[in-house]
Amino acid sequence: MTAKADKNDGILSLSIMDDMTIYTAESLKETLLGYCHPGTKELQLDLSAVAEMDSAGLQLLLLLKAEAQKRTFTLRLSGHSEAVLEVFELLKLGTYFGDPIVFPANWKKS
Repeated sequence: MTAKADKNDGILSLSIMDDMTIYTAESLKETLLGYCHPGTKELQLDLSAVAEMDSAGLQLLLLLKAEAQKRTFTLRLSGHSEAVLEVFELLKLGTYFGDPIVFPANWKKS
């Protein structure tokens, strides 16, 4: 998995630079759960570079949300790419994660 991480006072910002699919799920899971440790107050995940997302990628986000609740830190998703928006819209998950989602002006629902 390719990710860029910055940490500042318990706030960890990660940018996912790969697809979130079954082909990358195992390495993504290991990497992302590695950031869920004591001392983390907030995990900010930038999804703007995710070109493809399938159910395995969605399961990782759901797992991260569960870990955040379990370990009492905040999970924030931002920069939702078109691939992420499509999955969230298809499954009506727009409000589940609690983050604002911005749809581009040229967004076309299928």
